[in-house]
Amino acid sequence: MTEQGAHVPVLLDRVVELLTPALATSAPSEDRRVVVDATLGLGGHAEALLRRSSTAHLVGLDRDRVALARATERLKPFGDRFTGVHAVYDRIADVLAGLGIRRVHGVLFDLGVSSLQLDEARRGFSYSQDAPLDMRMDQSTGITAAEVLNTYEAADLSRILRRYGEERFASRIAAAVVRERRRAPFDTSARLVELIRDTIPAPARRTGGNPAKRTFQALRIEVNGELEALERALPAAIDALAVGGRIVVLAYHSLEDRIVKQLFAARTTSTAPPGLPVELPEHRPELRLLTRSEPPTEDEIAANPRAQSARLRAVERIRAGGPRTARREASGGAG
Repeated sequence: MTEQGAHVPVLLDRVVELLTPALATSAPSEDRRVVVDATLGLGGHAEALLRRSSTAHLVGLDRDRVALARATERLKPFGDRFTGVHAVYDRIADVLAGLGIRRVHGVLFDLGVSSLQLDEARRGFSYSQDAPLDMRMDQSTGITAAEVLNTYEAADLSRILRRYGEERFASRIAAAVVRERRRAPFDTSARLVELIRDTIPAPARRTGGNPAKRTFQALRIEVNGELEALERALPAAIDALAVGGRIVVLAYHSLEDRIVKQLFAARTTSTAPPGLPVELPEHRPELRLLTRSEPPTEDEIAANPRAQSARLRAVERIRAGGPRTARREASGGAG
């Protein structure tokens, strides 16, 4: 199989099922329907959406130049119905403005690390293969995982391991990293994996899979600023959504999913003060839930083991944004 053929998009049928109604037009003369794949990857979801919705135009964003190039090649048969953009998804508003697009009808976020990044050992995302500790999704900019390990103070290393990896032994691992980097800087993944295995108590090593997975997740999130980007990107995507438009998010760990859950909850809840006899239009929810924390089926996991941790959430815009949006964003969001 080719690399593209081997790539299995997570929850593909469900994603297409949820987004397709928002991309349908009742007459050929109507404006085109725009869908944004904010995490294009190798283009599997994008291809399926373009095949299902023959009048849709898809804007695909990806910070990974290699992934963007491969997806662009894959989507060539769709001609000008596809526009690829090298950008992090928190720039969605700028990208749309640059393309002259005021409203979109669908947005997909497939969060986390892509199959391309995991499968290419030299990228350093996988703890199962020895490789340079890079972990940048965009290898043209930013700090590498090796630089984090070799320059952060022990307290900062402990903080990111605990916060982004939910690692119980964050302080132990951070102290061991600082001690060992005095002997020689960290540059490849195998040495880090060995250090983590030696640092974590034996009983903890026997459960929960590879003991390095939480540290690698934390480093990846820190290097790429993933959670901060998501906190900026989701409100921007909602604000760009036309009435009747839909957003689908695939999250792969609790930190991402919590951000999505809280924002969707805020935008699907009335802001009318308690006891108000009549709910004014500006207090009505902007969104309605289509599904909440939907896991993959057993058949899907059997066909694609990487789908196991995925959780899908989806919403639909039911009214245009107004003063409610402005007030909430000014006050710092849902919290």
